[in-house]
Amino acid sequence: MRTTRLALPGRGLTHRLWKDRGGAVAVVLAALIIPLVGFVGLAIDTGRGQAVKARLAQALDAAALAGGRVYFEGRRDDDIRMFFAANFPAGFMGARVQPLAIREDLAAGTLTVSTTATLDTSFMSVLGFGEMTVAGRTVVRRADRGMELVLVMDNTGSMYQGGGSGNRINRMKAAAAELVDILYGNREVIDNFWIGLVPYTASVNVGSGRTSWLVPGSLAGLNYGTSSWKGCVEARDQTGHDMNDTPPSQAPFKPFHFASFAEDNNWPSIDETAKTNTTSNNGRGPNLGCGPAITPLTASKATVKAAIANMNSWHRGGTTSNEGLAWGWRVISPRWRGLWGGATPATLPLDYGTRLMDKVAIILTDGKNELYRHNNSSLGSDYGAFGRLKAGRLGTTTNLTTARRELNRRTLEICRAMKAQGVIIYAITFEVDNDTAGLEGKQTFRDCATTPAHYFDNPVGTDLRQTFRVIAGRLGNLRLAE
Repeated sequence: MRTTRLALPGRGLTHRLWKDRGGAVAVVLAALIIPLVGFVGLAIDTGRGQAVKARLAQALDAAALAGGRVYFEGRRDDDIRMFFAANFPAGFMGARVQPLAIREDLAAGTLTVSTTATLDTSFMSVLGFGEMTVAGRTVVRRADRGMELVLVMDNTGSMYQGGGSGNRINRMKAAAAELVDILYGNREVIDNFWIGLVPYTASVNVGSGRTSWLVPGSLAGLNYGTSSWKGCVEARDQTGHDMNDTPPSQAPFKPFHFASFAEDNNWPSIDETAKTNTTSNNGRGPNLGCGPAITPLTASKATVKAAIANMNSWHRGGTTSNEGLAWGWRVISPRWRGLWGGATPATLPLDYGTRLMDKVAIILTDGKNELYRHNNSSLGSDYGAFGRLKAGRLGTTTNLTTARRELNRRTLEICRAMKAQGVIIYAITFEVDNDTAGLEGKQTFRDCATTPAHYFDNPVGTDLRQTFRVIAGRLGNLRLAE
């Protein structure tokens, strides 16, 4: 019988086979380690990149908002860089940051800040990626609160100073128009945003159509020659009513009437035009020194800019900033709701403290409060909102300095009353002299402003445009847009 055996491999052959398998496994493991390390490194480096990106976004947000708050100030870009550096320390996680790119868009009301950060990878280099770059970009845009804003602008004869396109009145008009452009951007109207304009001289023009605001019968018997009542009114002579917002139904006004007087206003030959040359103080007429009418609250950008363009420097009378400010208050006072008519809705002005609504007044003058005395008139001064000096309505019948200081006092009384109602006041003195009267006037405006930061003094006027840009920036509220 034949027996068949199964021949098993010997020990030496088995060892060689396992040795060959171990080599193959080593090759496979070696091949797998590289992508394995790469994928693990990808997770680690991606985490680092995400941390840098998050910190970058936070720093850009802080920087852009800080820059937006001082949008039109010279330090804006420095503030942006400072806030960015404070929130993204140099060398954070080894990142190298490119210089910030800062871009403004006035029409859109936006400020954009962007940059990139590059960092070396720790593990991804095994896959051929030695560094990674993350980008960041923040856009802030004004999200305007509702506002009733009134511009109270000096239109007196001294605003002609300098002559031509470079005179004060034209520089003021250009700065005020730019403020309007900034606030509106490329829009013609903004929801819940209203602007009024009060040009003032020694009196204020409320508009010739508002005869119902006058003392009944007060126009009767007044001789306006070949002219007619233009719309200027006297300050109310009832106790305190020249400094408050009492409506005309309770305290009516008397019409402005600069009577003919041989010494300083001999008419019926009439020339009441705005100041156009150095001899225009020889003008004459019953409306002499009466400037353009108030533009009450309107939503229209075009209407406001047209009213600004219509302002001019009107000679004679002097300067009564207190009257300008009193009328500025009345333009935004809820006690005058429904009285203005025209483009102003009957629902305006709104109540004080209305949610998400501000009431703001900006007042500018190029001189001190004063009564002007032409040709050494025996009546003590020109006629204005408080009559002539001889009338004694300012605590004196002879002393112009006493009258000036009384005008300053009344200005401050109006400011205090407005601020007590929450009205925000920006005050600007423009090329005002540094003599005693000028310094007193500057102090009056400084004290009138809501805070010292709301007061601007422009001793040479070169920065008036910048002043209005700064104020516009403060009036616009900011939000992150992108």
